[in-house]
Amino acid sequence: MPLPLAPLFIASQLLITVADPVPQLNVRTSCSAANRGGGPTQDMDNCLQEEQQARAQLVKEWGQYAAADRSGCVQLSTMGGSPSYVELLTCLEMAKAAKESPPPSGGVAVGGKRSRRTP
Repeated sequence: MPLPLAPLFIASQLLITVADPVPQLNVRTSCSAANRGGGPTQDMDNCLQEEQQARAQLVKEWGQYAAADRSGCVQLSTMGGSPSYVELLTCLEMAKAAKESPPPSGGVAVGGKRSRRTP
């Protein structure tokens, strides 16, 4: 007797969700490069605190972002050897906002060009 496909499909969706958690980033390299004039220890502590806050927000909101945006933003935020949760969060928020924003008034984007609407 063949197995019903619905439970298998649901299980595969759960695996995809579980398999894509917020990445673990070593933010110490980016924080050590962020000398803001407050002294090395204070700067490092402030930076690490900001990174922890950004990661906590990412954990809460991770599922709200499109998988393609998550993948692309993770790549961007880890380029150059100084990964950052703050940069990752900023990238994801910008990608989400760009998708939610209406087209510019006064024209409609068609094929990469803007055309004027006539009243």
